[in-house]
Amino acid sequence: MPASLLKIHPQNPEGRKIQQAIEIIKKGGLVIYPTDTIYGLGCDITNNKAVERICRIKGIKSQKANFSFICADLSNISQYTKPFSSAVYKVMRKNLPGPFTFILDASTKVPKMLKNNRKSVGIRVPNSPIVSALVEQLDYPIMSTSLKNNEDPIIPHPTDPFEIYEQYKNSVDLIIDGGFGGNIPSAVIDCTKNQINLIREGEEALLF
Repeated sequence: MPASLLKIHPQNPEGRKIQQAIEIIKKGGLVIYPTDTIYGLGCDITNNKAVERICRIKGIKSQKANFSFICADLSNISQYTKPFSSAVYKVMRKNLPGPFTFILDASTKVPKMLKNNRKSVGIRVPNSPIVSALVEQLDYPIMSTSLKNNEDPIIPHPTDPFEIYEQYKNSVDLIIDGGFGGNIPSAVIDCTKNQINLIREGEEALLF
Protein backbone atom coordinates (compact mmCIF):
# COMPACT_ATOMS: atom_id res chain seq x y z
CA MET A 1 0.00 0.00 0.00
CA PRO A 2 1.43 3.42 -0.95
CA ALA A 3 2.40 5.85 1.80
CA SER A 4 0.01 8.52 2.99
CA LEU A 5 0.80 12.15 2.16
CA LEU A 6 -0.15 14.36 5.10
CA LYS A 7 0.01 18.14 4.79
CA ILE A 8 0.86 19.81 8.11
CA HIS A 9 1.14 23.56 8.68
CA PRO A 10 4.88 24.29 9.09
CA GLN A 11 4.43 26.98 11.75
CA ASN A 12 1.23 25.86 13.50
CA PRO A 13 1.11 22.06 13.27
CA GLU A 14 -2.38 20.65 13.74
CA GLY A 15 -2.47 18.42 16.82
CA ARG A 16 -4.75 15.84 15.20
CA LYS A 17 -2.37 15.41 12.27
CA ILE A 18 0.67 15.21 14.53
CA GLN A 19 -1.08 12.43 16.44
CA GLN A 20 -1.63 10.54 13.17
CA ALA A 21 2.10 10.61 12.54
CA ILE A 22 2.86 9.56 16.11
CA GLU A 23 0.61 6.52 15.80
CA ILE A 24 2.43 5.41 12.65
CA ILE A 25 5.85 5.81 14.29
CA LYS A 26 4.77 3.86 17.39
CA LYS A 27 3.52 1.02 15.17
CA GLY A 28 6.96 0.69 13.58
CA GLY A 29 6.27 2.82 10.52
CA LEU A 30 8.74 4.95 8.59
CA VAL A 31 8.03 8.66 8.29
CA ILE A 32 9.56 11.29 6.02
CA TYR A 33 9.30 14.73 7.57
CA PRO A 34 10.64 18.29 7.15
CA THR A 35 13.27 19.75 9.47
CA ASP A 36 14.90 23.17 9.58
CA THR A 37 17.30 21.97 6.87
CA ILE A 38 16.51 19.04 4.55
CA TYR A 39 13.77 16.43 4.72
CA GLY A 40 14.59 13.50 6.99
CA LEU A 41 13.63 9.83 7.18
CA GLY A 42 12.84 8.61 10.68
CA CYS A 43 11.41 5.90 12.89
CA ASP A 44 11.08 4.71 16.49
CA ILE A 45 14.59 4.34 17.97
CA THR A 46 13.51 1.23 19.89
CA ASN A 47 12.10 -0.64 16.88
CA ASN A 48 14.87 -2.74 15.31
CA LYS A 49 12.73 -3.81 12.34
CA ALA A 50 11.99 -0.19 11.47
CA VAL A 51 15.70 0.68 11.70
CA GLU A 52 16.52 -2.27 9.44
CA ARG A 53 13.97 -1.02 6.88
CA ILE A 54 15.70 2.35 6.79
CA CYS A 55 19.07 0.65 6.33
CA ARG A 56 17.70 -1.28 3.36
CA ILE A 57 16.33 1.91 1.80
CA LYS A 58 19.69 3.61 2.24
CA GLY A 59 21.65 0.52 1.18
CA ILE A 60 23.82 0.52 4.31
CA LYS A 61 24.55 -1.54 7.40
CA SER A 62 23.35 -0.14 10.71
CA GLN A 63 26.86 -0.18 12.23
CA LYS A 64 28.15 2.02 9.40
CA ALA A 65 25.20 4.39 9.26
CA ASN A 66 25.33 8.01 10.37
CA PHE A 67 22.05 8.08 12.24
CA SER A 68 20.97 11.01 14.39
CA PHE A 69 18.60 11.25 17.32
CA ILE A 70 16.05 14.03 16.88
CA CYS A 71 15.44 15.38 20.38
CA ALA A 72 13.00 17.90 21.79
CA ASP A 73 15.57 19.83 23.83
CA LEU A 74 18.83 19.52 25.75
CA SER A 75 17.18 17.59 28.58
CA ASN A 76 16.64 14.65 26.21
CA ILE A 77 20.26 14.63 25.13
CA SER A 78 21.85 13.63 28.44
CA GLN A 79 19.88 10.36 28.45
CA TYR A 80 21.60 9.10 25.31
CA THR A 81 25.12 10.45 25.69
CA LYS A 82 27.95 10.09 28.14
CA PRO A 83 28.69 13.13 30.31
CA PHE A 84 30.33 15.96 28.38
CA SER A 85 32.17 19.13 29.36
CA SER A 86 30.63 22.48 30.23
CA ALA A 87 32.37 23.93 27.14
CA VAL A 88 30.50 21.48 24.89
CA TYR A 89 27.23 22.19 26.70
CA LYS A 90 27.74 25.94 26.26
CA VAL A 91 28.20 25.58 22.49
CA MET A 92 25.14 23.33 22.22
CA ARG A 93 23.00 25.69 24.28
CA LYS A 94 23.98 28.62 22.05
CA ASN A 95 23.21 26.80 18.82
CA LEU A 96 20.18 24.63 19.62
CA PRO A 97 17.51 24.47 18.44
CA GLY A 98 19.12 24.98 15.07
CA PRO A 99 20.63 23.40 11.94
CA PHE A 100 23.42 21.53 13.71
CA THR A 101 24.25 17.90 14.44
CA PHE A 102 26.48 17.30 17.47
CA ILE A 103 28.41 14.03 17.57
CA LEU A 104 28.74 12.80 21.16
CA ASP A 105 29.86 9.64 22.92
CA ALA A 106 26.86 7.31 23.18
CA SER A 107 25.53 6.12 26.53
CA THR A 108 24.40 2.59 27.29
CA LYS A 109 20.79 3.71 26.70
CA VAL A 110 21.43 3.95 22.95
CA PRO A 111 20.27 0.71 21.30
CA LYS A 112 23.30 -1.36 20.31
CA MET A 113 22.39 -1.50 16.63
CA LEU A 114 22.33 2.31 16.45
CA LYS A 115 25.88 2.79 17.69
CA ASN A 116 28.37 3.18 14.88
CA ASN A 117 31.89 1.76 14.99
CA ARG A 118 33.04 4.78 17.00
CA LYS A 119 30.30 4.21 19.61
CA SER A 120 29.02 7.73 19.11
CA VAL A 121 25.67 9.21 18.22
CA GLY A 122 24.51 12.31 16.39
CA ILE A 123 22.16 14.63 18.27
CA ARG A 124 19.80 17.09 16.56
CA VAL A 125 17.33 19.61 17.97
CA PRO A 126 15.89 21.18 14.80
CA ASN A 127 14.27 24.60 14.88
CA SER A 128 11.04 23.23 13.44
CA PRO A 129 7.54 23.39 14.99
CA ILE A 130 6.57 20.15 13.24
CA VAL A 131 9.59 18.28 14.60
CA SER A 132 9.13 19.75 18.08
CA ALA A 133 5.49 18.67 18.15
CA LEU A 134 6.36 15.15 16.98
CA VAL A 135 9.11 14.55 19.52
CA GLU A 136 7.28 16.15 22.43
CA GLN A 137 4.21 13.97 21.92
CA LEU A 138 6.27 10.87 21.17
CA ASP A 139 8.16 11.43 24.45
CA TYR A 140 11.44 10.00 23.13
CA PRO A 141 13.74 10.86 20.21
CA ILE A 142 13.16 9.92 16.59
CA MET A 143 15.92 7.94 14.90
CA SER A 144 16.68 9.90 11.75
CA THR A 145 18.83 10.00 8.65
CA SER A 146 19.05 12.40 5.74
CA LEU A 147 16.87 11.88 2.70
CA LYS A 148 18.76 11.38 -0.55
CA ASN A 149 17.55 12.29 -4.02
CA ASN A 150 17.54 9.02 -5.97
CA GLU A 151 16.50 10.65 -9.24
CA ASP A 152 18.70 13.75 -9.51
CA PRO A 153 22.39 13.35 -8.61
CA ILE A 154 22.98 17.08 -9.20
CA ILE A 155 20.54 18.01 -6.42
CA PRO A 156 21.52 15.60 -3.61
CA HIS A 157 18.53 16.24 -1.34
CA PRO A 158 14.94 16.44 -2.59
CA THR A 159 13.05 19.60 -1.62
CA ASP A 160 9.57 19.23 -3.15
CA PRO A 161 7.26 17.09 -0.97
CA PHE A 162 5.34 15.89 -4.02
CA GLU A 163 8.54 14.73 -5.70
CA ILE A 164 9.53 13.05 -2.43
CA TYR A 165 6.18 11.28 -2.41
CA GLU A 166 6.70 9.95 -5.93
CA GLN A 167 10.18 8.68 -5.05
CA TYR A 168 9.41 7.10 -1.69
CA LYS A 169 5.68 6.30 -1.64
CA ASN A 170 6.33 2.56 -1.94
CA SER A 171 9.16 2.49 0.63
CA VAL A 172 7.75 4.34 3.65
CA ASP A 173 4.44 4.65 5.49
CA LEU A 174 3.94 8.40 5.78
CA ILE A 175 5.29 11.52 4.10
CA ILE A 176 4.64 14.80 5.89
CA ASP A 177 4.23 17.76 3.56
CA GLY A 178 5.51 20.76 5.47
CA GLY A 179 6.26 22.80 2.37
CA PHE A 180 9.45 22.99 0.36
CA GLY A 181 12.54 21.85 2.25
CA GLY A 182 16.11 23.09 2.06
CA ASN A 183 18.97 21.49 0.16
CA ILE A 184 21.79 22.17 2.62
CA PRO A 185 22.15 19.61 5.44
CA SER A 186 22.97 20.48 9.01
CA ALA A 187 26.48 21.39 10.07
CA VAL A 188 28.20 18.51 11.88
CA ILE A 189 30.27 19.13 14.99
CA ASP A 190 32.32 16.31 16.51
CA CYS A 191 32.32 16.68 20.30
CA THR A 192 33.63 13.23 21.21
CA LYS A 193 36.42 13.21 23.77
CA ASN A 194 35.15 16.67 24.82
CA GLN A 195 36.71 18.40 21.83
CA ILE A 196 34.81 20.67 19.46
CA ASN A 197 35.62 20.09 15.79
CA LEU A 198 33.55 21.31 12.86
CA ILE A 199 33.63 18.46 10.33
CA ARG A 200 30.90 19.65 7.95
CA GLU A 201 29.78 23.21 7.38
CA GLY A 202 26.11 24.03 7.13
CA GLU A 203 24.00 27.04 6.22
CA GLU A 204 24.63 28.85 9.50
CA ALA A 205 27.89 29.54 11.32
CA LEU A 206 28.51 27.87 14.67
CA LEU A 207 28.32 30.21 17.65
CA PHE A 208 30.92 29.84 20.42
